[in-house]
Amino acid sequence: MFSVTVRDHMMVAHSFRGEVFGPAQRLHGATFVVDATFRRAELDADGIVVDIGRATEELRAVLAELTYRNLDDEPAFAGVNTTTEVLCRTVADRLAERAHAGGLGAGARELAGITVTLHESHIAWASYERSL
Repeated sequence: MFSVTVRDHMMVAHSFRGEVFGPAQRLHGATFVVDATFRRAELDADGIVVDIGRATEELRAVLAELTYRNLDDEPAFAGVNTTTEVLCRTVADRLAERAHAGGLGAGARELAGITVTLHESHIAWASYERSL
């Protein structure tokens, strides 16, 4: 399996419901380094997994929908704890939608999957992997 990863970042505000979150129940900010990894079994006719430029643009566009926002106020997250894991899935699903819509180019039709990793810090991160 071949893979290509592109990276960006996002800054959000949010709070969590539930005692397990301790002080994070209060409104707080988070800055995430975001990696999006695209996988496929065979390279396309041009010898690539996906166009890195297009993948970077699509990741940036997905993150632009989230960054500098209080996620507690976003209708898409009503009643949802926007944990790192939930945000990984959200970004992966939105990238998958863009891939299916042709945003990653015709060669992306053969992608097998996407993994999104959000790095909370240099010592903690979470990932979500999905097929396409």
